[in-house]
Amino acid sequence: MAGHIGLGRGLVAVLSLVACLSCAAAGGRSGGAEARQRLEVRRHLKRLNKTPVKSITSPDGDIIDCVHVSHQPAFDHPFLKNHTIQMRPTFHPEGLFDENKVTLHRKSPSIAQLWHQNGRCPEDTIPIRRTSRDDVLRASSVKRYGRKKHRSTPNPLSVDPDLLNESGHQHAIAYVEGDKYYGAKATINVWQPKIQQPNEFSLSQLWILGGSFGEDLNSIEAGWQVSPDLYGDNNTRLFTYWTSDAYQATGCYNLLCSGFIQINNAIAMGASIFPISNYDGSQYDINILVWKDPKEGNWWMQFGNDYVLGYWPSFLFSYLADSASMIEWGGEVVNSEPDGEHTSTEMGSGHFPEEGFSKASYFRNIQIVDGSNSLGAPKGIGAFTEQSNCYDVQNGNNGEWGQYFYYGGPGRNSNCR
Repeated sequence: MAGHIGLGRGLVAVLSLVACLSCAAAGGRSGGAEARQRLEVRRHLKRLNKTPVKSITSPDGDIIDCVHVSHQPAFDHPFLKNHTIQMRPTFHPEGLFDENKVTLHRKSPSIAQLWHQNGRCPEDTIPIRRTSRDDVLRASSVKRYGRKKHRSTPNPLSVDPDLLNESGHQHAIAYVEGDKYYGAKATINVWQPKIQQPNEFSLSQLWILGGSFGEDLNSIEAGWQVSPDLYGDNNTRLFTYWTSDAYQATGCYNLLCSGFIQINNAIAMGASIFPISNYDGSQYDINILVWKDPKEGNWWMQFGNDYVLGYWPSFLFSYLADSASMIEWGGEVVNSEPDGEHTSTEMGSGHFPEEGFSKASYFRNIQIVDGSNSLGAPKGIGAFTEQSNCYDVQNGNNGEWGQYFYYGGPGRNSNCR
């Protein structure tokens, strides 16, 4: 009997030892995975956060690094190793809309970025919002950090409603297609829409598109966005995006990968815009112009009337190396359908277009750049939204605002569930 008890104890000890070893192995595996992730994040941050000449802490907690123009992330691209920076565009588009015509609603003080309150970057540097460890860890993976999800561009020519909603992205846009386009411009009303879930966002932008809406889509995008996932807060921020393969492996927001070459030392992509519009109160807007340099072929971006920010080299693209085939302007949100209901994430001001000025959000003076590098009103403009009960769009035209539209909405309401 005693022998049996001794044997039983021995067996328990052996089994405990085996269990402990397998626990340790599992712990070792997960510990190894954590260590690998830490190393991967550290390496990624080292690639993104270049050594600054000077750093400025913004009132919203951002750190803006002033990095020498020749050390920016763009030059990590193998094709840009010996690139000579083009410090200014060869040509500006002709016929920029005369802002002095706008007398109906007096212009507010000029819009700027919050970090300007605490300093400016010196000549020969560019301002880059520093990426934190937390920023990267909020992404689904280090590789996906700073990238949009597949199928987030509105395709107003698609007739398949299932395809429209499969990605959870919803839009309210105006668009033109059927010609060759060499740029687009808009004055965009700036708001701070409420976001229901941290993995959702709300943005207002212009899209310059080439190719089909399949795997070969080329897109250049610019505007403002509220994205808790990307930035860790609910601030309204200036952003850009590009892709040459429908958001699969190429492109990113702002300067979070190599591609866009910035030349301007005053405006930081991804930094907070200040001030923003109030419902039935002061209205603020930003001007964005993107156009193709007819001589060098690069796609340039201008913010406001004074800041030429930089360019996307034409070699990044296939279709856009020549021209764009569609231009879109408008809003986009992610509807993740929390609890099986439509999200209450707002688009624009969170109010429907029919409420009008100072209540609904607008795009005004929307223009396209044609083959002779001239800015003009788009012809045959269409409007598109997946669910007009949730977010809507209404086009208009007058002498002071040129082609314009109001857009947006509250998301979930009694007619949108």
